Amino acid sequence: MPAQKDRWVSSVVFLLFSIPLCGSASLQQEPSPQHYFSGLEAGKASLAFFSPSVSPGAQPFLEHIESSAEALQDYGVSVVKVNCPKEDVSRYCGKENALRKAFLFRGHRLIREFPTDALFDGNSIVANVLFALLFNEVKYVETLADLENIENVLKGKSNMVFAYVPATGTAEHRAVMEAAFVYGTIHQFVLTTEAALLKATSPDDPDVSSAWLLFCHCQQVTEPAQACRRTALAQPLTLLNIHRHLKLMGAPLVTEVAEDPEKISTVHLQLGLPLVFILSQKETYEADRRTAELVAWQLLGKAGVALLSRDLVELNVLQRSNVALKTPDEGMPIQYLVLEDTDEVITLVEDKNKVKPIQEDEQEEEEEEDEDQQENNNQDIQDDQVVEAVSRDKKRELPLEQILVLTEENFHSSLPEAARTVVLFYASWEAVSLAVLRSYSEVAAHLQGTPGLLLSRVNCWDWPGLCSQENVTQFPTLRIYQQGQQPVTYGGMWGAEELSSFILLSQVPCPLKLATMAEAEGYLRGEFPAELPSHHHPSLLGVFSSATSKAREAFEEAGNILSGHVRMGMYFEDDALALSQKYSVSPPALLLARSGGRSVEGIALSKHNVQDMLQMIRYELLDIFPEITVPNLPQYLQLGKPFLILFSAGDISQVESEEMLKLAKGRPQQTFVVCWLNLKKTPVGYGILRTHFSTTPPLPLLLWVNLHAGGQVFKFPSEQPITEVNILLWLEKLQAGLEIPSSTLSEEDWTPPLPAYDFLQMMEPSVPELSPQPGHSPAQQPPRSPGGAPAGGDSGTREEPSHEGTAEEGGVPGRGLRGTAPRMAARDKHGRRHGEL
Repeated sequence: MPAQKDRWVSSVVFLLFSIPLCGSASLQQEPSPQHYFSGLEAGKASLAFFSPSVSPGAQPFLEHIESSAEALQDYGVSVVKVNCPKEDVSRYCGKENALRKAFLFRGHRLIREFPTDALFDGNSIVANVLFALLFNEVKYVETLADLENIENVLKGKSNMVFAYVPATGTAEHRAVMEAAFVYGTIHQFVLTTEAALLKATSPDDPDVSSAWLLFCHCQQVTEPAQACRRTALAQPLTLLNIHRHLKLMGAPLVTEVAEDPEKISTVHLQLGLPLVFILSQKETYEADRRTAELVAWQLLGKAGVALLSRDLVELNVLQRSNVALKTPDEGMPIQYLVLEDTDEVITLVEDKNKVKPIQEDEQEEEEEEDEDQQENNNQDIQDDQVVEAVSRDKKRELPLEQILVLTEENFHSSLPEAARTVVLFYASWEAVSLAVLRSYSEVAAHLQGTPGLLLSRVNCWDWPGLCSQENVTQFPTLRIYQQGQQPVTYGGMWGAEELSSFILLSQVPCPLKLATMAEAEGYLRGEFPAELPSHHHPSLLGVFSSATSKAREAFEEAGNILSGHVRMGMYFEDDALALSQKYSVSPPALLLARSGGRSVEGIALSKHNVQDMLQMIRYELLDIFPEITVPNLPQYLQLGKPFLILFSAGDISQVESEEMLKLAKGRPQQTFVVCWLNLKKTPVGYGILRTHFSTTPPLPLLLWVNLHAGGQVFKFPSEQPITEVNILLWLEKLQAGLEIPSSTLSEEDWTPPLPAYDFLQMMEPSVPELSPQPGHSPAQQPPRSPGGAPAGGDSGTREEPSHEGTAEEGGVPGRGLRGTAPRMAARDKHGRRHGEL
């Protein structure tokens, strides 16, 4: 403490010019201003209150000064009363206005003036004095931009303590300032009294009448675009609670232990909080470490988390145990449990009564499963991100009420009920199917009430015969059935937005035949047809004359193939020539409208076979200067061209955009892809840059990357401005071999970290007999359910299995605590084994 006091201020003197009072020994007294000023030393601070005589109104203020003197003395602040003689007419004793103020000095220099009504009690005096002394250390902010600027400066360097108090001079303000006096050399303290700023920093609706404190974890942030995690103080804002909170924030996120848990003591236990142990082993260490960190972030400030290795410590507990809880209560034994996911760990801390301890009679079941677990331990290292995501949210209920369940009995009778029926074929045990089912439920909510549209689903695990009849060979498969037409199969990304777009675009014929010039012009502007009022896809219009029937037929066939993916129209009336000539082309031609018709490009059709036309349409629909994202990257990789890519930490500037766009438009049939990547929207780009340069270089950054020939990466000189001329000169040097690559991509194959499951080897050797239903061959019968009951049941009363309503279906591998040693037990033994398949 003394060292920190010396750092902040060597000695602070709180002066009060008044008549002498009999008070605490903590108060110093001076007989006159002259006597006091002659004894001042550089670096010492003084707060002066001028009063030539005692007045009843000043008495409460003097009492508060006296009561706060001892508290201020703890921070190196001495309180001094100085008499102001009647004959003194100096600046501080002779002016009436000065008698209502207190003046803070450091040496002979005035620092701050305080109206005496601002120092209304002991808390306000201590808070305001420390606030004035720590003015350069405690930042005061009013706007979210100010707060974010401070955060950006601190990233990778220091953490921040952000406090909101409804008003200065309160007990909470004092607590913050006293904490800043002690911890200000370790953390950056930031203070505000703006309620709007508090609301902007909280996802909930905070009570602005109460004080709040957030610990912002900025020191561990490595990327500029990454936000600082924030942990709120859950207790009332007092000095003791702040001290406790900062101690917890300074403790290691996860503690790795290699000794008896009974002997372990951490800061959490010392502060009266429980300690959660995640039991691990070397084969699953990385997965266990990630699980422990995930749990630790959720329990930060509520409990500690430790990673306990079974390989280093012999535990006399059930082999299935994967979590242990140690409480700060003396004499309480450590509780060992079998939990299924991280949510149960959180519940264990927040509500212990909801989690049951292990029963001793489970030992026999444990021994039966040991052999299977040892055989498949390596398979629990989850390398499939889809499976991991499904497992993480497996308990979340899916809103499937709007999606009709189809079976062999009602499939063909349900299709004619709507103009268009969307059918999702999936398997309830397969992770990708479950992930898509989640997206599909979002689509159903978004398109609810769309006229003539029915969304449905078929579980091919229950109805394999139906899926075989419909030639479904992979899961999931999405098709749109329309009366009198061949079903259209979806082949794009499985996000809810992409699925909705496909279904909406499939409402209108592809290509859509337009009858008048006005319809064609409205189509190019995005105003026609009315079924797509809010769609923002580029509009592609084929214009044909009567003499170009071959090209028109190829265009129609290409449209059938692209149905649901592309907005295509066709115009072949007598005035087609007049329409095309508006855009400097002659039939057969394509008119490509972007941005709602503000930009229409005429493209001549020189090749009239279907495959060439498909390739041309797909190429022309690509953006001239695209922003690369995870969904659209495959489209540009398929071109087989080098990338000239600009990495940016946000939106690129208008100047850079114009220069790059000129470069992209500069040459017909460009031999490389000119593009950019926004690291804020696509943070995976940081990993790409680290692969090339080991650390993230300054942004913006322009790279030439040829993924298809050698994998060499060239970096545009950072000292040169990004202009079309500079880039072209640089590319000429690059092609002449005068540039040295910054890095070269490895030719090593990207293989999965683990071999795939051997499904046949894992299947049970005996298969239960199937009892065929009347009128069906055995090959058409659905298999029995894992419980042994026929999957079909009574056709008249059969209901969809209730487990399909959640993402947990089948208990797929990769559960929330999948990496703990041994595997996290499932509640249903048979369901778990089926899930492993």
